[in-house]
Amino acid sequence: MKQKKAWAIVKEVINEADIVVEVVDARDPIGTRNRKLERMVLESGKKLLLVMNKADLVPKDWAEEYKRKSEIPVVFISARERKGTGIFRKELKKLAKEIDKEKVKVALIGYPNVGKSTIINVLKGKHAVGTAPIPGYTKGKQLIRLTKRIWLLDTPGVVPIDDFDELVIKGGFPADKIRDPVKPALKLIKRILETRKEAITEKFGIEKFENEEEILEEIGKRRGLIKAGGEVNIEETARWFLREWQTGRFTLFGKEEKREEEYLPSFHDILEYIKKEKITEPRMILWKFGKKLEEYLGSEKRLGTIQIDEFTVAIATGFKKCPNALKFIEKVTGKTVISAECFGKKWKGIVAILE
Repeated sequence: MKQKKAWAIVKEVINEADIVVEVVDARDPIGTRNRKLERMVLESGKKLLLVMNKADLVPKDWAEEYKRKSEIPVVFISARERKGTGIFRKELKKLAKEIDKEKVKVALIGYPNVGKSTIINVLKGKHAVGTAPIPGYTKGKQLIRLTKRIWLLDTPGVVPIDDFDELVIKGGFPADKIRDPVKPALKLIKRILETRKEAITEKFGIEKFENEEEILEEIGKRRGLIKAGGEVNIEETARWFLREWQTGRFTLFGKEEKREEEYLPSFHDILEYIKKEKITEPRMILWKFGKKLEEYLGSEKRLGTIQIDEFTVAIATGFKKCPNALKFIEKVTGKTVISAECFGKKWKGIVAILE
């Protein structure tokens, strides 16, 4: 959709509404607030409310401080966890009292992937006791009655994004489908350094670095994303990093990962041979390297991965149960295991193929 047309639709939603709710990702308020949208709402004379979704991913004290400093009313919620929605409703009722109308209409507007549709579904729930068509709108567009006076537009307004890197960072385009993931990954790292650089140390244990490129390379080393020759697979590292951000596993306020997620990058020589011979069958890998891999069995978690065409080959050791190893590999790589073979007795290891 062209930018001009997209903004025209946003303007139409603003004109229809009496209260505009700008939905923002609490993990990245700077990146997901839109000042142009806020100016449009305020200049139109409509009420504006900021709803910071995914608030379960940020510290409560930070949220309170942000709310105190904001010049616009703010409510922190977690639509996914069904938290804060009661406060959200009370704020809507408060704003509605200031509007001299029998029917007060509310619209949710924001960037893609901030949770607008989830919030609408939560608000509709058991409290939605009726519907009414919206005059002038396409057939099927309706208002959902929340209270006697407050009605909700059932379709959210989407703020357009003209920069592809921003689209990726905001979760509007899947990381796995990006042809060049390095550029948006570096842009995201730069934003994190500018807003809360401690997040890099808390998540990855990286304390010393010169630039964004060095950070990305170090992340690849620590995740075991190594390609033939021992070099870091920067593209796969960038995709993994973006997936962590898009899915909320990494936030500006994340705590250090649990001990069970730590591991020692290993199996480089074996993986290089596997890539050279293009072996993507777990049983064949164990047939060739089973005895050597058994030397790594023990309580210390080890992991190595390598990309072969569209597949990822992963080897992990240091588990008492094979299902735990599978979950560990999928959690670290963000990919799905399609075939695997377990080996070992007391301590176990696994060879897996992912896509």
